Amino acid sequence: MNPQLNGIETIEGTYAFDIRTSNRTLNANRFFWNMIRADWRERYLADPEAVMTEAGLNDTEKELVRKEDWLGLVKHGVNFFVLEKFARVARKTNLEVYAIMRGESFEDFMKTRRVPDAR
Repeated sequence: MNPQLNGIETIEGTYAFDIRTSNRTLNANRFFWNMIRADWRERYLADPEAVMTEAGLNDTEKELVRKEDWLGLVKHGVNFFVLEKFARVARKTNLEVYAIMRGESFEDFMKTRRVPDAR
């Protein structure tokens, strides 16, 4: 393990994305990265199960995608920067995803921002 990560499990809400996580979740992260391609997005929207299977997602990953479980995906080891690609397909903004990950409504989440009227 990376010595810089020693004790990270004691920091609530911190989910390290390291080389081990990257290797373990490679298929899931590639699946989300591919959302940059119009043909992949179209195929996913037409038949999500087929595209998830083609991407090699395991049953846990498929269920997390089906539920759009944003925090569950991050905890599982999906890099947020590729998860953003999927958020667009799911028609969610980053701010909406952050609110969901915090278990808040979008409106309540926005009240915690320094610029509450920003979107």
